[in-house]
Amino acid sequence: MDTLIAGLAEHGYGILFAAVFLETVGMPIPAALALLVAGGASAHGSLRVWQAYPGALAAMLAGDTLMFLMGRYTGWWLLGILCRVSLNPESCILRSADSFHKRGRIMLVFAKFVPGINTIAPPLAGSMNMRFSQFLQWDLAGAFLYVTGYFWAGYLFSDALGSITYGYHAVGRVIGWVFLFAVIVYLGLQVRMWFKTRKLDAVPLADPAEAARAVAEGAAIYDVRSHGYYDPRATRIKGSHRLDPNSLHLPEEKLPEEKKVYLYCTCIREATSSVVARELIAKGVQVAVIRGGLRKWKKAGLPTEAVPAEEMAALPVFDR
Repeated sequence: MDTLIAGLAEHGYGILFAAVFLETVGMPIPAALALLVAGGASAHGSLRVWQAYPGALAAMLAGDTLMFLMGRYTGWWLLGILCRVSLNPESCILRSADSFHKRGRIMLVFAKFVPGINTIAPPLAGSMNMRFSQFLQWDLAGAFLYVTGYFWAGYLFSDALGSITYGYHAVGRVIGWVFLFAVIVYLGLQVRMWFKTRKLDAVPLADPAEAARAVAEGAAIYDVRSHGYYDPRATRIKGSHRLDPNSLHLPEEKLPEEKKVYLYCTCIREATSSVVARELIAKGVQVAVIRGGLRKWKKAGLPTEAVPAEEMAALPVFDR
């Protein structure tokens, strides 16, 4: 523990504040470890409690406030980035939003202790129109519990922590191991998603240009994003129609005879489009999935249009 404390003290309070802030904004940095070590360093006199403890609390509040404001003003964009590791980002956002809305503001108090929710809770609160004063009240309670728990555990059990962490020569080495573990977990998730989607690869695929030519000749194209549209600035492929993958009611009269139906989404590896395609193929429909989905269509410079207002479905919001 002494080497850890020495390393933290040598680099000043900056490493503590940076670790707490960076984890708060979604970086794979072990803030809990930094707080434990800071508590131990304070117990040994290497750091001052009155600077380290409130400083860490302020760093966490600063990060949460930044994420809240970004959620308020970017909404879908930021939530999509935070949910990118999910096989279906839209489903991830909806599940998180529903869970957050049902459990109410109290979830902010305990969100820091729940992996996956700790980062997404503040931007969700912003996106769902929680009042800033209410957010600060509940988030302060959560940050207080988190920082107090780990910091004072390190302070009170600094000697015990020393026997556990003996042999490490610097805080950076510990963080390096934790970062390596995070990378391994991430790669494991990617492998898991690959196995999940491998069976979906058998569906016919079409490049955006090919699909655009077919649509120009009268083929139908459907947007099968899992949970509709939440971003007020949402766009879709021009001329496409909505097809809810959770309840496949494709109007038979709209199907072009002897032509393929084209599907697209925004999921990793066209996961939702592939699932829908397999179901339609089983019904005898000629289907092709647009490779790369909406993103590749836009990148190719092909036409898009705003989603009609009547098809928008807002995320649940808190009462003001």
